[in-house]
Amino acid sequence: MTTFVRACGLSELEEDTPKRVELDGTPVSVVRTEGEVFAIHDICSHANVSLSEGEVEDCQIECWLHGSAFDLRTGKPSGLPATRPVPVYPVKIEGDDVLVSLTQES
Repeated sequence: MTTFVRACGLSELEEDTPKRVELDGTPVSVVRTEGEVFAIHDICSHANVSLSEGEVEDCQIECWLHGSAFDLRTGKPSGLPATRPVPVYPVKIEGDDVLVSLTQES
């Protein structure tokens, strides 16, 4: 059974502005964009930096350090220098609560 934990309030999320949260010691970036909410591992697979400090555009989050962008739906990088995906996590909304499961989708 998948266990979901509260990450933040939906009202706390600004469109296209990542929010970093820690869930059971795991850094997660929660992003509201294009009418959906996504949760992606907050550490870039190329460099040990926080993705939540980057920009969001076209359902991708860009690493601020070297410019690699990761698809918020799959975690796959869209270009160099990153070559490895980052984990994405299931999200569900209950009222104003954004719930995330650390069960990895991809």
